[in-house]
Amino acid sequence: MKNNSFAADDNITLLAKGVVLKGEIHVEGTVRIDGRLDGEIQTKGQVIIGEDGLVQGTITAGTVISSGRIKAKVTANERVHLMKTATLIGEVLTPVLIMEEGAKLQGVTDMGVTAWADEPPKLLGNVSDLSAHRAKQVVVLDK
Repeated sequence: MKNNSFAADDNITLLAKGVVLKGEIHVEGTVRIDGRLDGEIQTKGQVIIGEDGLVQGTITAGTVISSGRIKAKVTANERVHLMKTATLIGEVLTPVLIMEEGAKLQGVTDMGVTAWADEPPKLLGNVSDLSAHRAKQVVVLDK
């Protein structure tokens, strides 16, 4: 028996290969796209895009896992995982982005980093700064 990553989820919405949908999908559980969606997907669960799947529009989900093609703004509260056959063109907002070797991404990513301090962090009292103990460079001049 094939092990599906969404097997334990009772609420699965499937857009089969060869099906074209223009519109919106709003569900609580898992959405699997093996066809084509021009529009919007909203779920708190997973969006899984198969190798033959194509999504153009907007995806908002807990987790997005793609082996197919996405041309969209993707917002995932947990993670986005691009498998080796995936192509994503657009904007990605997620705290975790996983890309397998071979996956393609063109666009803007935002993983929640706002800024960093201009100065390096201070070391704890019992940790010494090794750069202060490095030997000074000596220049030998020929006479």
